[in-house]
Amino acid sequence: MAHPTFTPEPGPFTAPRSIPVIMGPKLIRAEVPIVTGFIPAGALIPDNFVVPHRDPRTGRGYQRLPQETRINELATDLRKGRVDLPTSVLLNIRNREARRAFNDGQLNLVPFNDSGRSLGYEPKFYVVDGQHRILALKRLIEDFEEERWSKYMIPFTCMLGATEDEEMDQFYIVNSKAKSVRTDLAYELLSQRAQDPEVMESLVERGRDWQVHATNIVKQLSEESPVWRNRIRFAAMEKGDTVMPSASMVSSLKPALNSPYFKALSPDQQVSILDAYWRGIRAVLPEAFDESSEFSVQKGIGVTVLHMLLTQVIEIARSRGDGVTEPTSYANILRGALEEVEGENASGDPVKGVTFWRAAPLGAAGSYSSSAGRRVLVAKMQQRLPKISVQ
Repeated sequence: MAHPTFTPEPGPFTAPRSIPVIMGPKLIRAEVPIVTGFIPAGALIPDNFVVPHRDPRTGRGYQRLPQETRINELATDLRKGRVDLPTSVLLNIRNREARRAFNDGQLNLVPFNDSGRSLGYEPKFYVVDGQHRILALKRLIEDFEEERWSKYMIPFTCMLGATEDEEMDQFYIVNSKAKSVRTDLAYELLSQRAQDPEVMESLVERGRDWQVHATNIVKQLSEESPVWRNRIRFAAMEKGDTVMPSASMVSSLKPALNSPYFKALSPDQQVSILDAYWRGIRAVLPEAFDESSEFSVQKGIGVTVLHMLLTQVIEIARSRGDGVTEPTSYANILRGALEEVEGENASGDPVKGVTFWRAAPLGAAGSYSSSAGRRVLVAKMQQRLPKISVQ
């Protein structure tokens, strides 16, 4: 498949001696000039760039070691035309004479003039930010179509003559000030992007398609289930009466969506089962839903644990011939686990039943919020579930 926005010129790649650039303002703190433009990948790769990785023994360098997974994923996405690289990599030519590399709107990429005379600098590019993008293109050039990917134009900004310490300063600013996308927004955007079959194919390859399915389920529950209407908080929403962040709700569904039976159901069937499951829980602990903010049932610990139990509870219902979309099926199966589970609250007092599920300090469920704690609470509740009888 051809890259949608990358159509290389026909013929073999020839490394340019110079490339057109625009001179920008100097860095304020370092008084270092910068230029910006586009550079063909083949002018950097294979041996015209250096990634200054951190060496803990010497204290030199500042870059993290590259992650092979990220390089492979990006190389695959580029090769299949799934992504573009529109943002600039940040480079530097370290030599004191580096500013001489810029002349009349051109950045010279060779250390000698036409007469063979040294220009006084070595145009070796140090990668301050963007190593995974460059290494992904290196992988494509070395392992796939060298001519094609050597011509890939990389947007770049280049400092002329910054020292290693000044590079490190810029690396720190770029990476410490950037804020990652919130998980709830990331899930929503991923679900939207997955409408593109190629994006969905990529997610399936990486085992992340469950995130899209879970996000769609959570949206549907928030709209159709009386248990969850106005209770789930999506990206950019005010807290209001919500009690459960959408990202946590999505993550909690992973075990169910990885189970053979639940995974084979249609999205509408999955939503119907989840709605019935939570209606059944509400039938056992109505107070916890009437005052949901005062209890842990519809918060992170409660939702995570109860969804970890879901597939087992479904199998119990099926073994008994109970309808998996009937709330009474789940109420009957879960009643003992919900009412009899016990623990100690913040004061060390034993609590059980609906009081166990109260928010701290009165209840005890919150003390099981760690990964180990959730496993313990699941085990406690599993002991109180009906057994499956083999005919």
